Amino acid sequence: MIARRHQVALALTALLAAAAACQNQARHESASPGRPAPPVVRDFTLVASGEVLPHGSVIERAGFDAGRTGYDFRPMLSGVEPVVRRADLALCHMDTVYGPDGAYTDFKAPPQLALGLTTTGYDGCSTASSHVLDDGAPGVRRTLDAMDRAGLQHAGTARTEAEARSVTMLQAGPARVAHLSYTYGTDGHPLPAGQPWAVNLIDADRMISDARAARMAGADVVVVSVRWGTEWQEAPDGLQVALAQRLTASTTKGRPDVDLILGTHAHVPQAYEKVNGTWVVYGLGDQIAGEIYNRKGVQDSRGNESTIGRFTFTAPAHPGDRWQVTKAEFLPQMYDLDAGRVLDLGRAIAGGAELEGVRDRIRDVVLSRGAAADGLVMAE
Repeated sequence: MIARRHQVALALTALLAAAAACQNQARHESASPGRPAPPVVRDFTLVASGEVLPHGSVIERAGFDAGRTGYDFRPMLSGVEPVVRRADLALCHMDTVYGPDGAYTDFKAPPQLALGLTTTGYDGCSTASSHVLDDGAPGVRRTLDAMDRAGLQHAGTARTEAEARSVTMLQAGPARVAHLSYTYGTDGHPLPAGQPWAVNLIDADRMISDARAARMAGADVVVVSVRWGTEWQEAPDGLQVALAQRLTASTTKGRPDVDLILGTHAHVPQAYEKVNGTWVVYGLGDQIAGEIYNRKGVQDSRGNESTIGRFTFTAPAHPGDRWQVTKAEFLPQMYDLDAGRVLDLGRAIAGGAELEGVRDRIRDVVLSRGAAADGLVMAE
């Protein structure tokens, strides 16, 4: 018995010695002259898409794709999954709340939508929206609960005051990214009694204060999603321009407080613009929406057009300096009402001249405020 224990001890010692030798060899090789050191990750890519607005026809399509045994939103997003999944961080905008079991309407979506988004590769959604109080506080709670179950982060609405005061922080490669979200209003629905913190409303001072708090909480990059603008207007309105100027001009110790602004609400793609050195997307458009009618009551195909913004951030040379956007891109897309699918128009041009026309129209709007001169390009 003693001899066996001695043999086991010797064998264990030999194994430990061999492991240590391997570790020393690995360290030696990685540090040897002429042998490159392991690469250090110094950047990350963020993608952001527009409104998810599941009208009745969209919900019906998800039911059909699930074989009438529930709702499956994954097929309709499959066309953009490669773009979304390759990013280090992917953000969306949830325009509506989730409805109670079986009671799904134009503005109360099935909770399976959250799983469809995470399966596609999305990490989080802004939820401050004009429709967020369509079902009062229960709708907010139901929506955020479903997102939590699906593993989809959220910013802009809250179930408790403590949640409202917290910072939504996401990991993107080597960086910590804070996601903040605000809306111009709630379409006349009052804030829930005793819950003034349930929805973040646009207030420039508060937004700047929140951005600074996020930075103090450890955010390397601060992203602000804003529901703003005039519906069906491709040019940004006065509020958008003024608020973008105010937010991007705000600095702390010489470092901008906001690193990227993502806009929604207009239902049409709007321009990208670099303001005070910070990229602003005035309007991403509707990524998913059913038949949608403009202010004249006419069905408008622009309501099914949108872009994905893709921004590559690179770490600063000195700690505490700004993470810079070193590559800015946009990808035109369209929701095909007949097929019930989101089309990546950079990949779908084989569809012919009609799709080329949609792509070119989106491109012209996106570049209408001189973004090309600041390096924005349309991705293939």
